[in-house]
Amino acid sequence: MNTSSLKQDYKDRIVPQLMKQFGYSTVMQCPKLEKIVLNQGLGDAVQDKKLIEVAQAEMTQIAGQKAVATLSKKDISNFKVRKKMPIGVRVTLRGDRMYEFLERLVRVALPRIRDFKGINNKMDGRGNYTLGITEQIIFPEINIDNITKLLGMNITFVTTAKTDEEGFALLREFGLPFKK
Repeated sequence: MNTSSLKQDYKDRIVPQLMKQFGYSTVMQCPKLEKIVLNQGLGDAVQDKKLIEVAQAEMTQIAGQKAVATLSKKDISNFKVRKKMPIGVRVTLRGDRMYEFLERLVRVALPRIRDFKGINNKMDGRGNYTLGITEQIIFPEINIDNITKLLGMNITFVTTAKTDEEGFALLREFGLPFKK
């Protein structure tokens, strides 16, 4: 099995760069990408049950791994939501699939966004980053002709970084196009 070029790039180029930048004494101190979580909240699924199946199929195509439906935790009468109703889909990527997805995201999907000026550099305080995407059609796996509804999604990058600065440096080295 061939390892992703990003995974190799991490070992060969990114780790030494981060060690120099932050003055780590060992490779094990270097922050690394733990997982990438793709999440899609579908509030409209309350009226349209088919939406969950469509979103699940699309998310599975994008991630290359089966998406699971997320269920509501409690009843919310204002939104006509019952406990255990499917209200979204999500996928957690780790290992080689994670690196392959990251490579496709950085090299193919993000450059396809109209009027793209870079992504916000707001981290969560613990070195993790969430990227919001407004349309799923930026992914080449999605056939535009079969789209019934434009759906957005959140892509969360979970790192082992202790600080935002370390996490930011790691993700920037992976090629995420942050705003200057």
